[in-house]
Amino acid sequence: MHGAGTMSERESTLRFITVGKGAARRRIAVLSRAPREAAGMGPRPGLVWLQGFRSEMMSTKAAALDAWCAGRGLALTRFDYSGHGRSEGCFEEGSIGAWLEETLAVLEKVAHGPQILIGSSMGGWLALLVLRALARAEPGRIRAAVLIAPAWDMTERLMWDQFPDDVRREIEEKGVWLRPSAYGDGPYPITRRLIEEGRAHLLGDAPFDPACPVRILQGMQDPDVPWRHALALVDLLGGPVADVHLTLVKDGEHRLSRPQDLALLFRTIEGVVAGGA
Repeated sequence: MHGAGTMSERESTLRFITVGKGAARRRIAVLSRAPREAAGMGPRPGLVWLQGFRSEMMSTKAAALDAWCAGRGLALTRFDYSGHGRSEGCFEEGSIGAWLEETLAVLEKVAHGPQILIGSSMGGWLALLVLRALARAEPGRIRAAVLIAPAWDMTERLMWDQFPDDVRREIEEKGVWLRPSAYGDGPYPITRRLIEEGRAHLLGDAPFDPACPVRILQGMQDPDVPWRHALALVDLLGGPVADVHLTLVKDGEHRLSRPQDLALLFRTIEGVVAGGA
């Protein structure tokens, strides 16, 4: 994950931005690729990659997206949340609010101009929170969102509501529970802070207008984010002209990182970059 990297990764620019104040001040690592202007084409929106819980900006899927953007001259910004990858901070002290603050800071300080958000799993929830925050504050800033197995409201709906009583007690009494991982990357610390602070950012059952096209890709064999969770999100995204499409991948699992899954992702991004379906 942290080796020399591909040629396309080496062409991206690594920088650090500072987010927060006082004891909450932390340096966030950002990789950005500048756009390449193509003859006969006007300015195109940049892409911002938002990875999932415990994932990093150097992950396989993020690297594949970077290479795809490099081949098409598209700008791409990706970064590590605090407590992840090259960014400062302790993972166990992280929260949805902190990671949302970092996402908004990257949009303010690095990813200038119109952007398309590409959010995977928890990154899909963060993308939705950004849409809700910027729809009125900066209309037109986010041109579209492509969400891969969006784990919206995950700390409540996909974690706390699903945990058995003994796990809830351990979180409440010890402050943390080590959740086994099916991906060979060790257990995931689920902290009381993560659960309690996450409640301040729930979308709940209140529909909102994303004010831009939203494309959702969801595997039907996903053990972490059930496909019906994505279906419920479609109902949540309202508005006068709701441009929301859900694509179900019958044999797809959570990561949707197989060659055919990546091809679907890139076709979907190409469509919203071009202003199409």
